[in-house]
Amino acid sequence: MKPLRLRLPLPARLRHFARDESGATLVEFALVVLLFLFLMFAIIDFGRLAHTWAAAQKATQIAARIAAVRPPVCAGVPAMNGRGPAAAANVSFGTLCRAGGGICADPGPASCSGVAANPTTAEIFAQIRPLLPAGATEGSLRFTYRFDPNLGFLGGPYVPMVTVDLQGLQFEFVSNLGRMIAPLTGQQTTLGANIPLPRMSISVPGEDLALGTAG
Repeated sequence: MKPLRLRLPLPARLRHFARDESGATLVEFALVVLLFLFLMFAIIDFGRLAHTWAAAQKATQIAARIAAVRPPVCAGVPAMNGRGPAAAANVSFGTLCRAGGGICADPGPASCSGVAANPTTAEIFAQIRPLLPAGATEGSLRFTYRFDPNLGFLGGPYVPMVTVDLQGLQFEFVSNLGRMIAPLTGQQTTLGANIPLPRMSISVPGEDLALGTAG
């Protein structure tokens, strides 16, 4: 026969419950493992962020280098340097644009976003797509062609300063860090939400090969 157990009075049971620490280890483990998982996923995500940043910068450099030796993406970029307001009739063709102010005409900047139908944009995007985060399109590239008096000569090929901007990109976290840290802080945060990457820009001087297709 099983021995009879005497039921303790309520005050004694409450005192016993207050002294009982049999579940303390489980509670401590739950808090520690949550903090450990938060730190682990934070290291993974911020490592991915650093890699995405570096890859996007490299993609911008590649895009600018290709754009400098390919036909212009934007309309309004002249094929040659015309006479500027200071180029008198006796200024011969072949005179360097930097020989004096206004020797070569300044057509003004030409700027446009990339489109898939443009051969130069399509070639560039095919080269840099593996380096870009999800959601990037040809429209993420913006091209600008500006006159630089230190480049080219009167009557020669128009050699602009070519700028490529990479913009509108988003970085996606693999974990919602805000929800993971909420039990520890007592409130939900935006940590772990998708964030926009800053605009990246590279400028390089154009080359005469921009009139060709094999660069």
